[in-house]
Amino acid sequence: MPNMSLKKNEMPVQEPDVRNKNFSEVALGYTAEQAIDEAKRCLNCKNKPCTGGCPVQIDIPAFIAEVAEGNFEEAYKIITRSSSLPAVCGRVCPQESQCECKCVRGIKGEPVAIGRLERFVADFHNANAKEAPEVPASNGHKVAVIGSGPSGLACAGDLAKKGYKVTVYEALHLAGGVLSYGIPEFRLPKSIVQKEIEGLKALGVDVETNVIIGKTLSIDELMEDYGFEAVFIGSGAGLPRFMNIKGENLSGVYSANEFLTRINLMKAYKPDSTTPIQPGKKAVVVGGGNVAMDAARSAKRLGADVTIVYRRTEKELPARAEEVEHAMEEGIEFKFLTNPVEITSDENKWVKGVICQQMELSAPDESGRARPVAVEGSEFEIEADCVIMSIGTSPNPLIKSTTEGLETQKWGGIIADEETGLTSREGVYAGGDAVTGAATVILAMGAGKKAAAAIDEYIASKN
Repeated sequence: MPNMSLKKNEMPVQEPDVRNKNFSEVALGYTAEQAIDEAKRCLNCKNKPCTGGCPVQIDIPAFIAEVAEGNFEEAYKIITRSSSLPAVCGRVCPQESQCECKCVRGIKGEPVAIGRLERFVADFHNANAKEAPEVPASNGHKVAVIGSGPSGLACAGDLAKKGYKVTVYEALHLAGGVLSYGIPEFRLPKSIVQKEIEGLKALGVDVETNVIIGKTLSIDELMEDYGFEAVFIGSGAGLPRFMNIKGENLSGVYSANEFLTRINLMKAYKPDSTTPIQPGKKAVVVGGGNVAMDAARSAKRLGADVTIVYRRTEKELPARAEEVEHAMEEGIEFKFLTNPVEITSDENKWVKGVICQQMELSAPDESGRARPVAVEGSEFEIEADCVIMSIGTSPNPLIKSTTEGLETQKWGGIIADEETGLTSREGVYAGGDAVTGAATVILAMGAGKKAAAAIDEYIASKN
């Protein structure tokens, strides 16, 4: 019988006052019974509007139909025809603004919990699969992928399935890109990321860490000396932005990138960490995106009282509603219509506070959002031991500066065709945050998949 409930099955989670003191995963996942019950809410629409909202075009009704019958491994096979990282996407994709917002069940109630079902299916497979995937027959061609984040891994996975010998080059000591260094353990356990990467390795993908393209090797060397017939650039957008206000160079001021990298990659929250990070008693996080929520919730787990300051209202917050809700539940304070103008210091040049201005909204700016304007004479100071800047990132200029003929935008993004990822260099493709600036995991994966298809076509045309 179909389940006509207007509400999703609730996701089991740790209690707020427990989880805000540990780095274990907040969401605990569906049981098999919950997954089957939720899957039965799907109407299996013939025109599949949810699939149209998925950047990697997963056949969503088909996999959910298998879940409803308890055929979890069959559901996994359907998902992985389109996605190389289902356990990741089931956790961090903004389904509410993509596949789920297209769901017909959402017209008169809540949409089917597509992301939660994807996560359940992937976790079931990872816990129960015993057979290694079959390695595709080699087609004799080599492709290099720069960056092991979502766009690079998606590109590598699709090419490996077609028989290409793919080598992924990662600048850091651990593969995964932003999945490893940017997203906290309590949202995306690193064991999940590495499990997905091991799956790609089982398909024949090689991963070389501690290789900085532009320093260790150049793109020209990859193609001329190493014999790669095409290169995909998925190096992300890891260069942090700052506000250029007084006091940003003080001790106790971090970019969100540094703060999260030290916590996620170097385990700075552990007592025996060789690179400990302490936000003190009071931390202020500047920004309103998912990264700001991650930084704030991490600082809370390190024992700080945390305040997020954001220059617009709660309505304009770019972070996922679920992340904002979790942050509020965990005791993080939000100050809306608030903008920092100066960071003050004590006699030791350490952060003492943040001077802010009250803002009000006026006509929309270029982004289409209401433009914040300072209220004259409204300055006030928030006490702080630590300030974390989370106002965006841009691509690292290293590849651009070392690759002749590679055209980029003024702000640093690589210019690439939207449908194929082709850059101004023959045989060189790009996608994800390196092209668009910081965006979502699933959009980066979609770009990697498009580039893989274009690379396959390009190499076939030359042979």
